Amino acid sequence: MSRAKRKIDHIEYAMQVGQTRASGLDDITFLHRSFPDTIVNQISLSTKVGELQFSSPIYINAMTGGGGRKTEKINRQLAQIANVLNIPMAVGSQMSAVKDKSEQPSYKVVRQYHPRGLVFANVGSEATVDEALFCISMLEADALQIHMNVIQELVMPEGDRDFKGALKRVESIIKAIDIPVIVKEVGFGMSRETVKQLYNIGASYVDVGGFGGTNFSLIENSRRTRQMNFFDHWGIPTAVSVAETAVYNDDNLDLTIFASGGIQNALDIAKVIALGANAAGLAGTVLKWVKDDGIDRTIDNLNSLLTDLKFIMAAVGAETLTDLKKSPIIISGATREWLIERGIDTTVFANRG
Repeated sequence: MSRAKRKIDHIEYAMQVGQTRASGLDDITFLHRSFPDTIVNQISLSTKVGELQFSSPIYINAMTGGGGRKTEKINRQLAQIANVLNIPMAVGSQMSAVKDKSEQPSYKVVRQYHPRGLVFANVGSEATVDEALFCISMLEADALQIHMNVIQELVMPEGDRDFKGALKRVESIIKAIDIPVIVKEVGFGMSRETVKQLYNIGASYVDVGGFGGTNFSLIENSRRTRQMNFFDHWGIPTAVSVAETAVYNDDNLDLTIFASGGIQNALDIAKVIALGANAAGLAGTVLKWVKDDGIDRTIDNLNSLLTDLKFIMAAVGAETLTDLKKSPIIISGATREWLIERGIDTTVFANRG
């Protein structure tokens, strides 16, 4: 099967599979404040995310590209939305364009329709430094995502089977590139051990890509004759991934944490920020809106989401995203059990502020 056909399959199966509420975010509850002492119109959503200035804490996360005209159309629509809202956008893996130059337009369309906004290039952990530089140049990118998708590759019928030296390759790219490099999981989450490995090679930006969003094991199993269902529930939920990374970051390591994986609404965004993330990525939810409702309605939905986020911040007494990060939250259920087993004191989150 060609790469282009595989890219189309991924989009179609992603829409069929959908998203669950397995991110762990339903286990997070804000502590109610009867006297928040806030004014909605004075709440600011702008934030510095590492070296990058965001107008709000949301970004459109990597989805597609490399599937010919169909994925070019999707990326054009996403770029138009990002441009109107002035939010960052990441493209899907550009390795297709590395292998086949005719696929470049499906990625370049993003910079064409989002000319002054933040755009993230994207390569796999198999990429060389030269390939990473090529992909950055293709988009005049402001940052580079390097994605890790071991489970997807294992389940993918034609996927990679050799992961030797991936961390070394990531290190080489980080050292060679002068824009932010965001190391990103693809739906299976990050432990603090993984984050420590990345920090030790110079990574200061991580996207935890937690379990609970688009499930690439389910997608790839839909393309297999012999199912590998044991990977369908594999991974670290988004809430756990963010909490583990944030606790590790509490040692003043200056890590920038991007949260993605099953984020569907404003309350999810508020929760990942309160857990310790600097920004929240949406992918499957935005793609579904675009496919079902079109560009204008998707823009309306995202504007409503940002309005809802301001209301939530007003309710918890947070005038800025820095304030929101300090808001007390109660962690319960399976997320609490997981964190306690990992030696993390959840009462720290409940009694701050």
